[in-house]
Amino acid sequence: MRWTSALAMMAMMALMLPLTTFASDGWIDGDGKAVPQTDAMKSSDGFAASLLVTSDADWQAKWETPADTTPRFTEASDVQLGGELFVLTFLSNPQLGEDGAAKVHCDVRMLRPDGSSSAEERDVPCFTARLPGPPTLLYMTSVQLKFVAEPDDPKGTWTAQVVVKDLLRGVSLPLQARFEVR
Repeated sequence: MRWTSALAMMAMMALMLPLTTFASDGWIDGDGKAVPQTDAMKSSDGFAASLLVTSDADWQAKWETPADTTPRFTEASDVQLGGELFVLTFLSNPQLGEDGAAKVHCDVRMLRPDGSSSAEERDVPCFTARLPGPPTLLYMTSVQLKFVAEPDDPKGTWTAQVVVKDLLRGVSLPLQARFEVR
C-alpha cells in the first residue's frame, strides 16, 4: 500500500453549489430533503463533514471548476491490485473566529483489513483560513489521501478514518469510509 497524504500540498478550495447541500440542521439532497447521517457523512451543532472515496484521478480538475458548475465524482468501493483510490474530505459551516478565519484540524488514519494502522497523522491543520464565501458553502479540506493497492497489500476491507474537528465550535465529527482491495 502506498499511501500519500496531500495535507501539505493542497490549498483550501471552495465551491458554491447551485443546489444547497447543507442546512443548519444537517445534510440535505438536491430536493431539500434531509439526508440521514452515515459513517462517512455527519453533522453536529451546525457543523458538517463528509468523506468521499473516488477512483477519479482527475478529482482536483473536477473540483476546480467555476462556481456555477457542480463537479461529479465517481464513488468507488473497491480497487484492484495496481489501482488507486482517492479519499476526499469535505466540510460545511465551520465556526469563524473574530478574524473571519476557520480553525479546523483533522486526525487521519488508514486501517488494514486486520484492523492494524498502516498510516496515521494527528491534529493536522486541515482548514485554517479566511473563507472566500459564506461558511455554509461546501469546502474541501486539505486532507486528500491517495491509496495505491500494491501487490503485497492484504486483500479485504480497508478503512479510511478522518476526525474533522472544528476547534472554534468545539465539535468533532469522526468519519470513516471503507473500500475493498481485491
